[in-house]
Amino acid sequence: MTLLQARGLTKAYGPTPALSGADFALRAGEVVAVMGPSGSGKSTLLHCLAGIVRPDAGTLTYDGRDLTALSDTARSALRRTDFGFVFQFGQLVPELTCAENVALPLRLNGEKRKAAEARAVEWLARLEVDGTAGKRPGEISGGQGQRVAVARALVTAPRVIFADEPTGALDSLNGERVMRLLTEASRDTGAAVVLVTHEARVAAWSDREVVVRDGAVRDPERIA
Repeated sequence: MTLLQARGLTKAYGPTPALSGADFALRAGEVVAVMGPSGSGKSTLLHCLAGIVRPDAGTLTYDGRDLTALSDTARSALRRTDFGFVFQFGQLVPELTCAENVALPLRLNGEKRKAAEARAVEWLARLEVDGTAGKRPGEISGGQGQRVAVARALVTAPRVIFADEPTGALDSLNGERVMRLLTEASRDTGAAVVLVTHEARVAAWSDREVVVRDGAVRDPERIA
């Protein structure tokens, strides 16, 4: 089943085009690597697919709903419930403990603190960083911090995880560990993953690859 689909997406920042008629489709439960050189438009594509940025033109549907027709409030709500995010530098809140960081999406959705943090600790253990629960991000390593970020992305049981260069700030050993845990957890939960990367070793964890070049998408296994 096609869960997320884009057709003919265009996006420009001033006179500079970032996407030029991009097409993309994501099946439920699959891991797709979005590859391309720096400046090719791959991060813009991810931000459009996740409803963070509105495309200038084209259609974008998620689970049968037109994402471009949703209000900012509705798209924000969707990002809290159905989508999870992992960024290159984790973007953890430095003032919160790791358990509080992981619990944050649940708290924003109205879950009680005790229950939210209990679920957070479960996910920290699953991502092999349960020892970080009471520590703040500045007290742990980069590899640990990225696994905490993965736990935060998964704690709400999202249907899609958007990972933008999730290993870009890590050494190869920590990068492999993060990708193993991310893909194992996503497959266990049935979450699909859109993985932006320029590294072949990271893309190798995906089910298939698409290439973005000059704002257009080349998908040799196009399913839409």
